[in-house]
Amino acid sequence: MPPTASYQPPNLKGRVALVAGATRGVGRGTALALGEAGATVYCTGRSTKENRLPRSRSKKVSPFDHSRRPETVEETAAMVTARGGRGVAAILDHTDSKKVAKLIARIKKEQGALHILVNDISEIFQQDFGKAFWQLNLEKGLANFRNMLHAHVITSHFAAPLLVETAKTSKIPGLIVGIGDGDSYTYRGHLFYDLVKTSVIRMAFGMARELRRKNVAAIALTPGFLRSEAMLEHFGVTEENWRDAIQKDPHYASSETPLYAGRAIAALAADANLMKKSGRVFSSWGLSEEYEFCDADGRRPHWGRYAAEKFGDCMKPCGDAFYEHWIGGPIDTMYANWP
Repeated sequence: MPPTASYQPPNLKGRVALVAGATRGVGRGTALALGEAGATVYCTGRSTKENRLPRSRSKKVSPFDHSRRPETVEETAAMVTARGGRGVAAILDHTDSKKVAKLIARIKKEQGALHILVNDISEIFQQDFGKAFWQLNLEKGLANFRNMLHAHVITSHFAAPLLVETAKTSKIPGLIVGIGDGDSYTYRGHLFYDLVKTSVIRMAFGMARELRRKNVAAIALTPGFLRSEAMLEHFGVTEENWRDAIQKDPHYASSETPLYAGRAIAALAADANLMKKSGRVFSSWGLSEEYEFCDADGRRPHWGRYAAEKFGDCMKPCGDAFYEHWIGGPIDTMYANWP
């Protein structure tokens, strides 16, 4: 895919964002994208310089073992500032409701506003794909609900009042984004994983319904085949020579960096008509067509088009016909004006 024109970020100066899970992956990519747009970004996570576990030189360590990965939340915050924004590191476990409440209080005291919340807490226990649900490790599966869904709900619960308060005097709607995997309701090959990732979409819809008169949008977003730090290490490549991984997995030819999804979020945050998208799930590649942003290398990878070419019409993204089944139920009929 040939490079596109150079990227010009939207103007998000004066906007305040909280990226939950900004240490690595899409969380880091989002923090950097908001930073290059001029925003103040609170970058949260549990990975610090002090608690990184050493890697044994004699024993191979999984690149997906987050406790031994080198990235830290302080590093992300510094990268945000280097890109022209203001990065603020906050060491935080988002399953701890008291600590999340304190962070939101801190943001309100220091900034007086919150415009954007991105929930990218997505650390999962090693998934045993290939096993039926009755063969899975039950405790690890249930723990994923706590690590991911509960963290998203807790953070949104405490952030929503400040988002709503800020949006009262803002021309641009506030924004809550939940990072998932896939923009359809098709099965994801593992019961617990499927429940978690499809629930991100449903959460966006539910929150959007209750925020519809508050000038705050709730959206779910999926990246494509990701060139995250862990995936690059998994393939034994770097961002500079990532194409070498195509020899191991030809699908990697259509991969994207975490910055791509981050730029999708920056574009959404700058859209004055954002409320029209509230309650739906979007893809990085689909939004790149609408907002015309590119990845870090100038490409516009399109995982949806690639999958269609390779496997046929199997992606089945959620469209208007799908969402028609989500509205007009008993609650919408009997309590149309609530809230």
